[in-house]
Amino acid sequence: MLVIYQKWCKACGICYDLCPQGTLAADEEGKVYITYPETCTGCKICELHCPDFAILVIGEPRKAPKAVEKQGKINQGS
Repeated sequence: MLVIYQKWCKACGICYDLCPQGTLAADEEGKVYITYPETCTGCKICELHCPDFAILVIGEPRKAPKAVEKQGKINQGS
């Protein structure tokens, strides 16, 4: 599960830029939101790189769904 503390978010964009699954995006103000929660693998990249501690990942990491893995490979040019 992914929790975003909106009051702490400074809209830096690091989390959604680094998310390997495309689970996060930004609104018009640059604040992060969860696009597709089912795609989050719990890798904690967003949590570990957030300079404002605005993201909390709860639970153990899991493997990405096949459709998401395939899309990630397409986006990375593999």
